[in-house]
Amino acid sequence: MKNSKWNKFDASWMLNLFGTAVGAGVLFLPINAGMGGFWPLVIMAILVGPMTYFAHRGLAYFVLSSKNPGSDITEVVEEHFGKTAGKLITLLYFFAIFPILLIYGNGITNTVDSFIVNQLGMASPNRALLSFILIAVLISVMLFNEKVMLKITEWLVYPLVLILFALSIYLIPEWNSSMLQEFPTASGFLTTLWVTIPVLVFSFNHSPAISSFTCSQYREYKEFDLTERHIERTEKGTSTILLFFVMFFVFSCVLTLTPEELLAAKEQNISILSFLANKFDNPYISYFGPLVAFLAITSSFFGHYMGAREGLEGLYLKMKGESVNRKKLNYATALFFLVTLWGVAIINPSILGLIESLGGPIIAMILFIMPMYAIRKVPAMKRYQGRFSNVFVTIMGLIAISAVVYGLL
Repeated sequence: MKNSKWNKFDASWMLNLFGTAVGAGVLFLPINAGMGGFWPLVIMAILVGPMTYFAHRGLAYFVLSSKNPGSDITEVVEEHFGKTAGKLITLLYFFAIFPILLIYGNGITNTVDSFIVNQLGMASPNRALLSFILIAVLISVMLFNEKVMLKITEWLVYPLVLILFALSIYLIPEWNSSMLQEFPTASGFLTTLWVTIPVLVFSFNHSPAISSFTCSQYREYKEFDLTERHIERTEKGTSTILLFFVMFFVFSCVLTLTPEELLAAKEQNISILSFLANKFDNPYISYFGPLVAFLAITSSFFGHYMGAREGLEGLYLKMKGESVNRKKLNYATALFFLVTLWGVAIINPSILGLIESLGGPIIAMILFIMPMYAIRKVPAMKRYQGRFSNVFVTIMGLIAISAVVYGLL
């Protein structure tokens, strides 16, 4: 069949989705996931691949199920669930992504500022000016066409993958057996799994780019079955490279540090790379650490921006209820994001834990629960009924939501 083979277009999107997922969450994942010991981490590694693939595939199926091919997620939600539910879910979708975007605007400012002061030995630049330049450049890239953004993300992901992999291998001589000797009780084992699943959801989440990805795939292949096949292959590739590179990095970090050191890293509220740089006082880690953080935040920013823009524009169009100039709307949303991200970056709040605890359940609802509910209720999605993966995704989504509720109590 025409265009049925894996190709460069699919590979570009696979790297873009990988880049969206590898953000701040991954740099904190070894601390959260490793504190319960080595053995719960093994179970997490087994679960997270299927969790990531089936959940994101389900969301892509949902976007693809519209009777108007090429509709984005906010339009599909209204089509399937009605105007009121459509507005509510679009609002949830926006609030699942927008806070993470705020964190990235703040995070990239802190990363560059720290690098200038600590590695280059220069004075800290004016924060308002630095944050404005960085955020304005990132948003300007998003105002170019999709192919430019995909190409830039692709360039960012290659060094990110290489450095993550190199750091994981570099730490191997430092591995120790202290984690292997930690055997949690059965209840401790289950509790660790329970409270870490939301962190896994957060760290492997690339749902903000799924709607743009699905629409882009349909524009490329123009046939439903062909688009569906390419979506499945691309998502499988994304989930596989995420599982390998991210979990190898997590295992390497966890086997390098003791449980006490991981607890200290959590108390200091710093990323695993910063903790390793302080522990080993190593020039390679102290230079590559900020570089990984910069690449991870930048590549993830693009994917989250696409989702947040889609949510905000979808909300505006639902309230307005009439046709508008999409180019003007695009520039208006860019201005809104520039002002809000810049404001938060100047204030410099410490809100990563809050975002993970509040963003987690909304991500789980949109990514895990909504597509599975649609498979049960929406006629256009009945073709996906009866799969075991539907039950698995629903259970994991409910666990993620319940674990975050437990964490807030």
